Amino acid sequence: MLGKERILLGSAFQLFISTGFLLFSVSICQIPLGSKLSVIENNRWTSSNGNFAIGFFNHSAQYSVGIHFNSNSIPVSKQTVVWVAGADLTVGNNSYFHLTQDGDLVLFDSDGGFISWRSNTTNSSVASAVLLNTGNFVLLNKKREIVWQSFDTPTDTILPSQTLSVIQTLRASSRNSISSYYSLHIKDQLQLRWESNVVYWNSKSRSKSILQAILNSDGTLQLLDQRSEVVWSVFGEDHNDSDVKYRFLRLDADGNLRMYSWFDVSKTWTPVWQAVENQCDVFATCGHCGICVFNSSGFPVCKCPFTPATTESSLKCLVPYGNDCKSGSFITKYEHTFLYGIYPPNGTVTQASLQKCKSLCQEDPRCTAVTFTNDATPQCRIMKTQYITGQSNPSLSSMSFVKRCSDPLAALPISPASSSSSPDGFCIPCLTGMALGTFLVFVVIQAGIGFYFYKRRKHTRRKAALAYTSTNSKGSIAFSFSEIKEVAANFKHQIGPTMYKGVLPNNQPVAVKDLKDVDIEARKFRNTVSKIGSIYHKNLVQLEGYCCDSSHRFLVYEFAKNGSLAKCIEDPKTCKRLTWGKRMEICLSIARAIAYLHSGCRQFLSHGNLKCENVVLDENFNAKLSEFGLGRERVAGERDVKDFGNIVVELVSGRREGGDVCEWAYELWEKGEVEMVVDRRIEGGLNLEQLERALRIAFWCLQFDEEMRPSMGEVIKVLEGTLSVDPPPPPFVSRRQQEVEESSESELEHRI
Repeated sequence: MLGKERILLGSAFQLFISTGFLLFSVSICQIPLGSKLSVIENNRWTSSNGNFAIGFFNHSAQYSVGIHFNSNSIPVSKQTVVWVAGADLTVGNNSYFHLTQDGDLVLFDSDGGFISWRSNTTNSSVASAVLLNTGNFVLLNKKREIVWQSFDTPTDTILPSQTLSVIQTLRASSRNSISSYYSLHIKDQLQLRWESNVVYWNSKSRSKSILQAILNSDGTLQLLDQRSEVVWSVFGEDHNDSDVKYRFLRLDADGNLRMYSWFDVSKTWTPVWQAVENQCDVFATCGHCGICVFNSSGFPVCKCPFTPATTESSLKCLVPYGNDCKSGSFITKYEHTFLYGIYPPNGTVTQASLQKCKSLCQEDPRCTAVTFTNDATPQCRIMKTQYITGQSNPSLSSMSFVKRCSDPLAALPISPASSSSSPDGFCIPCLTGMALGTFLVFVVIQAGIGFYFYKRRKHTRRKAALAYTSTNSKGSIAFSFSEIKEVAANFKHQIGPTMYKGVLPNNQPVAVKDLKDVDIEARKFRNTVSKIGSIYHKNLVQLEGYCCDSSHRFLVYEFAKNGSLAKCIEDPKTCKRLTWGKRMEICLSIARAIAYLHSGCRQFLSHGNLKCENVVLDENFNAKLSEFGLGRERVAGERDVKDFGNIVVELVSGRREGGDVCEWAYELWEKGEVEMVVDRRIEGGLNLEQLERALRIAFWCLQFDEEMRPSMGEVIKVLEGTLSVDPPPPPFVSRRQQEVEESSESELEHRI
């Protein structure tokens, strides 16, 4: 339970160490209290048989601590990591992993100057630690009983003899915003999910008595019921092969669950079973990069049929249609293709004929694509997002239609049959055309002089257009100050204290942020912008461009139609759109955005200024976080966690008086009057279970003692309902202050 017995479940790394572990081999069986691993000392703890070791390893210029294979028969570069403390957590090069004298296992981050992960076993009478021969790292009390073990907090991997219970989850490594949402669950069967609600594979047999899954040493994966009887099982290709000594089961970053075996002859980890045979059947295999197509080699290839071939290398493959399409639209047919929306990961499904399905999309201005299937029942899947992916295969009977804008063509192609030439090889029509062209050029030049000043006014806009069209997917547009003024219409449309609405040359609306109060040196500013511009997550506002011209500093963000969350809460009319379900969705979106900044990026990023004003809502009231990464990389993540707690209370209550509101809300919750906290303007009712979870986790986030605050990964689990949460103590006083007050009261009562 979160609080006294918090279990850190979250994404995990699938890591191969090309440079080897940064550690010398020191064989330790019993690990006494006070023992420490550090990056600088290059030490590690090993199992007694030498097959496993735990220590620090390098990951993208940062470090993580985890358990990896250590056998001499496995080359160092292939000693795969099977467990990571804190899953996605990375720390600085002076960090250490410490078994304290109080029996708590802590990971101290030297960069942030705080404890980034802990086992929370201070009160469990821990006497020592051991890395078992199974690869399980355990904490023992004086009776040699296990009080904590790494097997209970799996990341993306399960080892032989390790079980996965119904309350545990495997999560794929966070390579990007797609892979971070793949997870393995047990809910009456084994399920692979994307996000929390899209099930793209299951173990077929269902039973409410299923208790756990286990990987056996002989290469079988089994589901067991409450009587430990096998309900379902699968076998690896090398099942019962006695020559295979090492195996593991891993949820890979591509969303597929695979069983691996080590073969000494080939010196490789070889997949001997995988859950999804056709990788294109894994939800979002191509993510926002296109459609999954199998080629002759048998490996999936991502292609973008919606855009010209020259842009297929783009990081985004969006349907070329939006609500602002003013020139009309037309439908393009894609046979043997199944499409689905990814943001959001669902769509409306209705029974309709092929022609009716196509018409439904043509008539709905919000529809971007539809897929028609007829497996006994004709179904039409309607999508209303530009983020569409799927697969194409000749064996598929489905047919899809994608809507496009009817933009006029810049020029018509010249037919080869229309050309002619003289017998001498001179192209008479060409010569005539050249003469006519010369005359026209002369006329245009003369006319241009008369429009000189008009052209001059448009000069800046043309430069901005050129900059925009020449920007690739890896960078942001660099504007001059004059171009920024043109984009922002000379700062006439103010939408915030230092924020202005603008329009790019391609008519894309943007928000222009003036950083006049932020003193950032030019080189550092450009480096920061480069970093921010490379970050993509569906709940983070995309940076479109920037200005670093003389003393001027501006950022150009994608535009959010409904403005800031603060504005929506305060507006009596707009707040009616913030239903209970939408508010909980916003909380979860913000949590995911912060979790991605903390652990999904190559380098830890803290927002440092998280508040309702920096959360914006798009046309569908989907939340996105803005103004992140601006010189706050070293701010401790606990600050973001506390600020998130404030946002939850403000969003639930509809009140924006800061700490006073949080104290008021806690007092009502403590009295059992939790419903009194809720904003009375909310229409359509609320979910009391969600309300209790939301307030509990908010009060944990607001704890005065930073070490008591949860990670954002835990926050997400609680909000999703997959992790329970203990009642929080009063969050506004420190633990020491509380103990002093209780001691004083006790002493006073004794005197009386």
